[in-house]
Amino acid sequence: MALILKYLIAGLVRYWLIHTDYWQTIANRVEIATPLNSWKRLIEGVYLYDHGINPYEGDSFHESPVMLILFHFLLKKVPYLLPVIFVVLDALTAHILYMTSKAFIRIFKESQEREKGDVAEDSKTMLLKDSQLNEVPNYVLSVYLFNPYSVLNCVGMTTTVIQNLLLAVSLWGASSGQRILACVFIALATHQALYPILLVVPISILLANVNQGCNKCSYIRTLLVFVLCWGFCIFISAFIMDGSYDYFYNTYGFILTVPDLKPNIGLFWYFFTEMFEHFRLLFVCSFQINALALYLVPLTLRFYKEPVLLATVLIALSTIFRSYPCVGDVGFYLALLPLWRHLFVFMQQKFIVGCAFLITSALGPTVWHLWIYSGSANANFFFGVTLSFATAQIFLITDLLFAHIKREFTLKNGSSRQVDGKLARLVLR
Repeated sequence: MALILKYLIAGLVRYWLIHTDYWQTIANRVEIATPLNSWKRLIEGVYLYDHGINPYEGDSFHESPVMLILFHFLLKKVPYLLPVIFVVLDALTAHILYMTSKAFIRIFKESQEREKGDVAEDSKTMLLKDSQLNEVPNYVLSVYLFNPYSVLNCVGMTTTVIQNLLLAVSLWGASSGQRILACVFIALATHQALYPILLVVPISILLANVNQGCNKCSYIRTLLVFVLCWGFCIFISAFIMDGSYDYFYNTYGFILTVPDLKPNIGLFWYFFTEMFEHFRLLFVCSFQINALALYLVPLTLRFYKEPVLLATVLIALSTIFRSYPCVGDVGFYLALLPLWRHLFVFMQQKFIVGCAFLITSALGPTVWHLWIYSGSANANFFFGVTLSFATAQIFLITDLLFAHIKREFTLKNGSSRQVDGKLARLVLR
Protein backbone atom coordinates (compact mmCIF):
# COMPACT_ATOMS: atom_id res chain seq x y z
CA MET A 1 0.00 0.00 0.00
CA ALA A 2 2.85 2.38 0.84
CA LEU A 3 4.44 1.69 -2.56
CA ILE A 4 1.21 2.43 -4.42
CA LEU A 5 0.87 5.68 -2.47
CA LYS A 6 4.39 6.71 -3.52
CA TYR A 7 3.65 6.06 -7.18
CA LEU A 8 0.35 7.90 -6.92
CA ILE A 9 1.79 11.00 -5.24
CA ALA A 10 4.80 11.17 -7.59
CA GLY A 11 2.56 10.71 -10.64
CA LEU A 12 0.07 13.36 -9.54
CA VAL A 13 2.85 15.88 -8.84
CA ARG A 14 4.28 15.34 -12.32
CA TYR A 15 0.88 15.47 -14.02
CA TRP A 16 -0.10 18.64 -12.14
CA LEU A 17 3.14 20.43 -13.02
CA ILE A 18 2.74 19.55 -16.70
CA HIS A 19 -0.65 21.29 -16.67
CA THR A 20 0.43 24.44 -14.85
CA ASP A 21 1.34 27.75 -16.46
CA TYR A 22 4.99 27.07 -15.65
CA TRP A 23 5.25 24.05 -17.95
CA GLN A 24 6.56 26.02 -20.93
CA THR A 25 9.24 27.64 -18.76
CA ILE A 26 10.32 24.29 -17.32
CA ALA A 27 10.38 22.59 -20.75
CA ASN A 28 12.67 25.30 -22.16
CA ARG A 29 15.15 25.49 -19.28
CA VAL A 30 18.73 24.84 -20.41
CA GLU A 31 19.31 22.58 -17.40
CA ILE A 32 16.44 20.33 -18.52
CA ALA A 33 16.19 20.55 -22.31
CA THR A 34 19.18 20.17 -24.62
CA PRO A 35 19.39 20.05 -28.43
CA LEU A 36 19.25 16.26 -28.12
CA ASN A 37 16.22 15.77 -25.87
CA SER A 38 14.14 18.96 -26.23
CA TRP A 39 10.39 18.51 -26.61
CA LYS A 40 10.20 21.59 -28.83
CA ARG A 41 12.78 20.19 -31.26
CA LEU A 42 11.03 16.83 -31.26
CA ILE A 43 7.74 18.49 -32.22
CA GLU A 44 9.50 20.37 -35.01
CA GLY A 45 11.09 17.19 -36.37
CA VAL A 46 7.75 15.38 -36.39
CA TYR A 47 6.12 18.36 -38.16
CA LEU A 48 8.78 18.37 -40.89
CA TYR A 49 8.51 14.59 -41.37
CA ASP A 50 4.73 14.82 -41.54
CA HIS A 51 5.00 17.37 -44.38
CA GLY A 52 7.40 15.27 -46.42
CA ILE A 53 10.54 17.19 -45.45
CA ASN A 54 13.62 15.32 -44.23
CA PRO A 55 14.06 16.58 -40.63
CA TYR A 56 17.79 15.72 -40.76
CA GLU A 57 18.52 18.19 -43.55
CA GLY A 58 18.48 21.10 -41.11
CA ASP A 59 20.06 21.57 -37.72
CA SER A 60 17.07 21.35 -35.43
CA PHE A 61 16.30 17.63 -35.03
CA HIS A 62 18.78 15.12 -33.59
CA GLU A 63 16.71 12.21 -32.33
CA SER A 64 16.97 8.78 -33.94
CA PRO A 65 14.51 7.84 -36.72
CA VAL A 66 13.03 5.23 -34.36
CA MET A 67 12.06 8.00 -31.92
CA LEU A 68 10.81 10.09 -34.84
CA ILE A 69 8.40 7.38 -35.97
CA LEU A 70 7.28 6.63 -32.41
CA PHE A 71 6.35 10.23 -31.62
CA HIS A 72 4.92 10.79 -35.08
CA PHE A 73 2.46 8.00 -34.30
CA LEU A 74 1.71 9.29 -30.79
CA LEU A 75 1.19 12.89 -31.89
CA LYS A 76 -1.12 11.78 -34.68
CA LYS A 77 -3.17 9.23 -32.76
CA VAL A 78 -3.18 10.20 -29.07
CA PRO A 79 -1.71 13.71 -28.57
CA TYR A 80 -3.99 14.32 -25.57
CA LEU A 81 -2.46 11.32 -23.78
CA LEU A 82 1.18 12.42 -24.08
CA PRO A 83 1.41 13.93 -20.55
CA VAL A 84 -0.02 10.71 -19.11
CA ILE A 85 2.37 8.62 -21.22
CA PHE A 86 5.41 10.53 -19.93
CA VAL A 87 4.24 10.22 -16.33
CA VAL A 88 3.57 6.48 -16.73
CA LEU A 89 6.96 5.92 -18.40
CA ASP A 90 8.74 7.72 -15.56
CA ALA A 91 6.82 5.72 -12.94
CA LEU A 92 7.65 2.55 -14.86
CA THR A 93 11.35 3.51 -14.78
CA ALA A 94 11.12 3.92 -11.01
CA HIS A 95 9.43 0.52 -10.65
CA ILE A 96 12.04 -1.22 -12.82
CA LEU A 97 14.82 0.40 -10.76
CA TYR A 98 13.02 -0.93 -7.67
CA MET A 99 13.04 -4.47 -9.10
CA THR A 100 16.63 -4.03 -10.30
CA SER A 101 17.78 -2.99 -6.84
CA LYS A 102 16.13 -6.13 -5.41
CA ALA A 103 18.10 -8.24 -7.86
CA PHE A 104 21.29 -6.33 -7.06
CA ILE A 105 20.73 -6.91 -3.34
CA ARG A 106 20.39 -10.64 -3.98
CA ILE A 107 23.70 -10.58 -5.87
CA PHE A 108 25.31 -8.61 -3.05
CA LYS A 109 24.08 -11.13 -0.45
CA GLU A 110 25.55 -14.03 -2.43
CA SER A 111 28.84 -12.18 -2.82
CA GLN A 112 28.97 -11.41 0.91
CA GLU A 113 28.34 -15.07 1.79
CA ARG A 114 31.11 -16.24 -0.55
CA GLU A 115 33.65 -13.82 0.91
CA LYS A 116 32.63 -14.26 4.55
CA GLY A 117 35.61 -16.50 5.26
CA ASP A 118 38.07 -13.75 4.30
CA VAL A 119 36.57 -11.19 6.69
CA ALA A 120 38.62 -10.29 9.78
CA GLU A 121 37.08 -11.32 13.09
CA ASP A 122 36.67 -7.78 14.46
CA SER A 123 35.10 -6.60 11.17
CA LYS A 124 32.30 -9.16 11.03
CA THR A 125 29.94 -6.69 12.67
CA MET A 126 30.24 -4.63 9.48
CA LEU A 127 28.62 -7.38 7.41
CA LEU A 128 25.19 -6.29 6.31
CA LYS A 129 22.10 -7.97 7.71
CA ASP A 130 19.10 -8.90 5.59
CA SER A 131 16.97 -6.21 7.26
CA GLN A 132 19.46 -3.51 6.22
CA LEU A 133 19.68 -4.77 2.66
CA ASN A 134 15.92 -5.14 2.25
CA GLU A 135 15.44 -1.41 2.94
CA VAL A 136 17.55 -0.40 -0.06
CA PRO A 137 14.95 -0.93 -2.86
CA ASN A 138 12.55 1.44 -1.10
CA TYR A 139 15.25 4.10 -0.91
CA VAL A 140 16.06 3.67 -4.61
CA LEU A 141 12.38 4.01 -5.50
CA SER A 142 11.87 7.09 -3.32
CA VAL A 143 14.99 8.86 -4.59
CA TYR A 144 13.95 8.44 -8.22
CA LEU A 145 10.28 9.33 -7.69
CA PHE A 146 10.85 12.44 -5.57
CA ASN A 147 14.22 13.69 -6.78
CA PRO A 148 13.62 17.22 -8.21
CA TYR A 149 15.96 16.42 -11.12
CA SER A 150 13.85 13.41 -12.15
CA VAL A 151 10.57 15.25 -11.56
CA LEU A 152 11.58 18.26 -13.69
CA ASN A 153 12.95 15.97 -16.40
CA CYS A 154 9.55 14.27 -16.68
CA VAL A 155 7.61 17.55 -16.45
CA GLY A 156 9.71 19.00 -19.28
CA MET A 157 8.66 15.96 -21.37
CA THR A 158 12.22 15.38 -22.56
CA THR A 159 13.19 12.21 -24.37
CA THR A 160 15.65 11.53 -21.54
CA VAL A 161 12.61 9.97 -19.83
CA ILE A 162 12.71 7.23 -22.47
CA GLN A 163 16.50 6.90 -22.27
CA ASN A 164 16.27 6.40 -18.50
CA LEU A 165 13.66 3.71 -19.04
CA LEU A 166 15.89 1.91 -21.55
CA LEU A 167 18.86 2.02 -19.16
CA ALA A 168 16.74 0.77 -16.26
CA VAL A 169 15.41 -2.20 -18.27
CA SER A 170 18.92 -3.10 -19.48
CA LEU A 171 20.24 -3.11 -15.89
CA TRP A 172 17.27 -5.18 -14.74
CA GLY A 173 17.79 -7.65 -17.59
CA ALA A 174 21.49 -8.00 -16.72
CA SER A 175 20.80 -8.48 -13.00
CA SER A 176 18.19 -11.14 -13.85
CA GLY A 177 20.50 -13.01 -16.21
CA GLN A 178 18.43 -12.17 -19.30
CA ARG A 179 21.10 -11.50 -21.93
CA ILE A 180 18.82 -10.72 -24.88
CA LEU A 181 16.68 -8.29 -22.88
CA ALA A 182 19.73 -6.46 -21.51
CA CYS A 183 21.44 -6.25 -24.90
CA VAL A 184 18.33 -5.13 -26.79
CA PHE A 185 17.65 -2.26 -24.43
CA ILE A 186 21.27 -1.13 -24.07
CA ALA A 187 21.45 -1.16 -27.89
CA LEU A 188 18.33 1.02 -28.06
CA ALA A 189 19.79 3.40 -25.45
CA THR A 190 23.07 3.53 -27.38
CA HIS A 191 21.19 4.19 -30.61
CA GLN A 192 19.49 7.13 -28.95
CA ALA A 193 22.37 8.73 -27.01
CA LEU A 194 25.62 6.83 -27.88
CA TYR A 195 27.21 7.13 -24.40
CA PRO A 196 25.34 4.11 -22.93
CA ILE A 197 27.69 1.94 -25.01
CA LEU A 198 29.99 2.09 -21.96
CA LEU A 199 27.55 -0.13 -20.06
CA VAL A 200 28.26 -3.10 -22.33
CA VAL A 201 31.31 -3.90 -20.17
CA PRO A 202 29.65 -4.03 -16.70
CA ILE A 203 26.58 -5.73 -18.19
CA SER A 204 28.82 -8.42 -19.74
CA ILE A 205 30.52 -9.00 -16.39
CA LEU A 206 27.21 -9.04 -14.55
CA LEU A 207 25.66 -11.55 -16.96
CA ALA A 208 28.72 -13.80 -16.67
CA ASN A 209 28.47 -13.70 -12.86
CA VAL A 210 24.72 -14.25 -12.72
CA ASN A 211 24.65 -17.09 -15.28
CA GLN A 212 27.86 -18.63 -13.84
CA GLY A 213 28.95 -19.92 -17.21
CA CYS A 214 32.21 -19.77 -19.12
CA ASN A 215 33.25 -16.17 -18.63
CA LYS A 216 35.01 -15.73 -21.97
CA CYS A 217 32.15 -17.36 -23.87
CA SER A 218 29.64 -15.25 -21.93
CA TYR A 219 31.47 -12.02 -22.74
CA ILE A 220 31.64 -12.89 -26.44
CA ARG A 221 27.96 -13.84 -26.57
CA THR A 222 26.93 -10.61 -24.85
CA LEU A 223 29.07 -8.49 -27.16
CA LEU A 224 27.78 -10.34 -30.22
CA VAL A 225 24.12 -9.94 -29.23
CA PHE A 226 24.68 -6.24 -28.49
CA VAL A 227 26.38 -5.60 -31.86
CA LEU A 228 23.61 -7.43 -33.72
CA CYS A 229 20.91 -5.48 -31.88
CA TRP A 230 22.65 -2.14 -32.43
CA GLY A 231 23.21 -2.99 -36.09
CA PHE A 232 19.53 -3.87 -36.44
CA CYS A 233 18.56 -0.50 -34.91
CA ILE A 234 20.80 1.28 -37.43
CA PHE A 235 19.29 -0.76 -40.30
CA ILE A 236 15.71 -0.05 -39.17
CA SER A 237 16.50 3.66 -38.90
CA ALA A 238 17.91 3.67 -42.44
CA PHE A 239 14.81 1.79 -43.64
CA ILE A 240 12.58 4.44 -42.04
CA MET A 241 14.58 7.13 -43.88
CA ASP A 242 14.08 5.33 -47.25
CA GLY A 243 17.42 3.56 -47.17
CA SER A 244 19.45 6.69 -46.43
CA TYR A 245 22.13 6.82 -43.72
CA ASP A 246 22.31 10.62 -43.85
CA TYR A 247 20.74 10.78 -40.41
CA PHE A 248 24.10 9.66 -38.97
CA TYR A 249 25.54 13.16 -39.07
CA ASN A 250 22.62 14.72 -37.19
CA THR A 251 22.52 11.97 -34.54
CA TYR A 252 25.88 10.33 -33.75
CA GLY A 253 27.80 13.03 -35.62
CA PHE A 254 26.01 15.76 -33.68
CA ILE A 255 26.86 14.11 -30.34
CA LEU A 256 30.52 13.62 -31.25
CA THR A 257 31.32 16.90 -33.03
CA VAL A 258 29.28 19.21 -30.72
CA PRO A 259 28.29 21.85 -33.32
CA ASP A 260 25.52 23.41 -31.19
CA LEU A 261 27.06 25.46 -28.36
CA LYS A 262 23.85 26.39 -26.59
CA PRO A 263 24.63 26.55 -22.83
CA ASN A 264 23.82 23.51 -20.71
CA ILE A 265 25.03 21.93 -17.46
CA GLY A 266 27.99 20.30 -19.23
CA LEU A 267 31.54 21.42 -19.90
CA PHE A 268 31.73 21.41 -23.71
CA TRP A 269 29.78 24.54 -24.65
CA TYR A 270 31.90 27.20 -22.93
CA PHE A 271 35.24 25.65 -23.81
CA PHE A 272 34.48 25.39 -27.54
CA THR A 273 32.94 28.87 -27.62
CA GLU A 274 36.22 30.37 -26.39
CA MET A 275 38.61 28.15 -28.36
CA PHE A 276 40.30 28.93 -31.68
CA GLU A 277 38.65 27.01 -34.51
CA HIS A 278 41.85 25.38 -35.80
CA PHE A 279 42.27 23.59 -32.44
CA ARG A 280 38.70 22.31 -32.45
CA LEU A 281 39.29 18.78 -33.83
CA LEU A 282 42.10 18.08 -31.35
CA PHE A 283 40.04 19.09 -28.34
CA VAL A 284 36.82 17.48 -29.57
CA CYS A 285 38.72 14.19 -29.80
CA SER A 286 40.28 14.77 -26.36
CA PHE A 287 36.92 15.54 -24.73
CA GLN A 288 35.16 12.58 -26.33
CA ILE A 289 37.96 10.16 -25.42
CA ASN A 290 37.61 11.42 -21.85
CA ALA A 291 33.86 10.78 -21.94
CA LEU A 292 33.86 7.45 -23.79
CA ALA A 293 37.10 5.56 -23.20
CA LEU A 294 39.54 7.05 -20.71
CA TYR A 295 38.06 5.62 -17.49
CA LEU A 296 36.65 2.38 -18.86
CA VAL A 297 39.75 0.17 -18.75
CA PRO A 298 41.26 1.26 -15.39
CA LEU A 299 37.91 1.17 -13.59
CA THR A 300 37.06 -2.22 -15.09
CA LEU A 301 40.41 -3.68 -14.04
CA ARG A 302 39.99 -2.38 -10.48
CA PHE A 303 36.27 -3.06 -9.93
CA TYR A 304 35.56 -6.07 -12.15
CA LYS A 305 34.39 -7.96 -9.05
CA GLU A 306 31.77 -5.26 -8.45
CA PRO A 307 29.98 -4.85 -11.81
CA VAL A 308 27.04 -3.05 -10.18
CA LEU A 309 29.35 -0.39 -8.73
CA LEU A 310 31.18 -0.22 -12.06
CA ALA A 311 27.90 0.36 -13.93
CA THR A 312 26.86 3.09 -11.48
CA VAL A 313 30.19 4.90 -11.80
CA LEU A 314 30.28 4.66 -15.61
CA ILE A 315 26.74 6.05 -15.87
CA ALA A 316 27.74 8.93 -13.60
CA LEU A 317 30.97 9.69 -15.45
CA SER A 318 29.27 9.61 -18.86
CA THR A 319 26.66 12.00 -17.46
CA ILE A 320 29.30 14.46 -16.25
CA PHE A 321 31.46 14.42 -19.37
CA ARG A 322 28.96 13.92 -22.20
CA SER A 323 28.48 16.69 -24.74
CA TYR A 324 24.84 17.52 -23.92
CA PRO A 325 23.97 16.47 -20.35
CA CYS A 326 20.79 17.38 -18.50
CA VAL A 327 19.44 17.05 -14.96
CA GLY A 328 17.44 13.98 -16.00
CA ASP A 329 20.71 12.09 -16.52
CA VAL A 330 21.91 13.21 -13.08
CA GLY A 331 18.65 12.16 -11.43
CA PHE A 332 18.98 8.65 -12.86
CA TYR A 333 22.38 7.82 -11.40
CA LEU A 334 21.54 9.54 -8.09
CA ALA A 335 18.71 7.01 -7.73
CA LEU A 336 21.31 4.21 -7.84
CA LEU A 337 23.37 5.63 -4.96
CA PRO A 338 21.20 4.10 -2.17
CA LEU A 339 22.49 0.72 -3.36
CA TRP A 340 25.74 1.79 -1.70
CA ARG A 341 24.19 3.05 1.51
CA HIS A 342 26.58 0.85 3.48
CA LEU A 343 29.48 2.90 2.08
CA PHE A 344 28.14 6.24 3.29
CA VAL A 345 29.81 5.82 6.69
CA PHE A 346 33.19 5.69 4.94
CA MET A 347 32.54 8.74 2.75
CA GLN A 348 34.21 11.95 3.91
CA GLN A 349 32.71 14.56 1.58
CA LYS A 350 28.97 13.93 1.90
CA PHE A 351 28.25 17.30 3.50
CA ILE A 352 30.39 19.27 1.04
CA VAL A 353 28.90 17.48 -1.98
CA GLY A 354 25.35 17.88 -0.67
CA CYS A 355 25.82 21.61 -0.11
CA ALA A 356 27.41 21.98 -3.56
CA PHE A 357 24.42 20.26 -5.20
CA LEU A 358 21.96 22.52 -3.38
CA ILE A 359 23.88 25.74 -3.99
CA THR A 360 24.60 25.13 -7.68
CA SER A 361 21.01 24.00 -8.31
CA ALA A 362 19.78 27.30 -6.87
CA LEU A 363 22.48 29.48 -8.42
CA GLY A 364 22.09 28.08 -11.96
CA PRO A 365 18.68 29.62 -12.73
CA THR A 366 19.69 32.77 -10.83
CA VAL A 367 22.82 33.56 -12.83
CA TRP A 368 21.06 32.53 -16.04
CA HIS A 369 18.43 35.19 -15.37
CA LEU A 370 21.14 37.75 -14.55
CA TRP A 371 22.99 36.91 -17.76
CA ILE A 372 20.18 36.53 -20.31
CA TYR A 373 17.39 38.76 -18.98
CA SER A 374 18.96 41.35 -16.66
CA GLY A 375 22.21 41.77 -18.57
CA SER A 376 24.09 42.22 -15.30
CA ALA A 377 26.19 39.04 -15.66
CA ASN A 378 27.93 37.13 -18.45
CA ALA A 379 28.67 33.58 -19.60
CA ASN A 380 31.48 33.23 -17.05
CA PHE A 381 28.95 33.32 -14.20
CA PHE A 382 26.83 30.52 -15.61
CA PHE A 383 29.83 28.41 -16.59
CA GLY A 384 31.24 28.88 -13.08
CA VAL A 385 28.07 27.31 -11.68
CA THR A 386 28.07 24.41 -14.16
CA LEU A 387 31.77 23.80 -13.47
CA SER A 388 31.05 23.70 -9.73
CA PHE A 389 28.16 21.32 -10.35
CA ALA A 390 30.41 19.00 -12.37
CA THR A 391 33.12 19.21 -9.69
CA ALA A 392 30.60 18.23 -7.00
CA GLN A 393 29.61 15.19 -9.05
CA ILE A 394 33.27 14.19 -9.51
CA PHE A 395 33.84 14.55 -5.76
CA LEU A 396 30.80 12.35 -5.15
CA ILE A 397 32.03 9.58 -7.46
CA THR A 398 35.63 9.60 -6.20
CA ASP A 399 34.40 9.61 -2.60
CA LEU A 400 32.13 6.65 -3.33
CA LEU A 401 34.95 4.67 -4.95
CA PHE A 402 37.40 5.42 -2.16
CA ALA A 403 34.74 4.48 0.42
CA HIS A 404 34.39 1.09 -1.28
CA ILE A 405 38.18 0.60 -1.16
CA LYS A 406 38.29 1.58 2.54
CA ARG A 407 35.47 -0.81 3.42
CA GLU A 408 37.14 -3.59 1.43
CA PHE A 409 40.42 -2.97 3.27
CA THR A 410 38.70 -2.83 6.68
CA LEU A 411 36.82 -6.09 6.11
CA LYS A 412 40.02 -7.90 5.19
CA ASN A 413 42.44 -6.36 7.69
CA GLY A 414 40.19 -5.52 10.61
CA SER A 415 38.76 -2.28 11.89
CA SER A 416 41.85 -1.51 14.01
CA ARG A 417 43.76 -0.58 10.84
CA GLN A 418 47.07 -1.93 12.02
CA VAL A 419 49.78 -3.25 9.71
CA ASP A 420 52.69 -5.17 11.25
CA GLY A 421 51.57 -4.07 14.69
CA LYS A 422 51.70 -0.38 13.83
CA LEU A 423 48.80 2.01 13.44
CA ALA A 424 48.02 2.39 9.71
CA ARG A 425 46.37 5.23 7.90
CA LEU A 426 44.59 4.95 4.55
CA VAL A 427 45.78 7.57 2.07
CA LEU A 428 44.37 8.13 -1.42
CA ARG A 429 47.20 8.49 -3.95
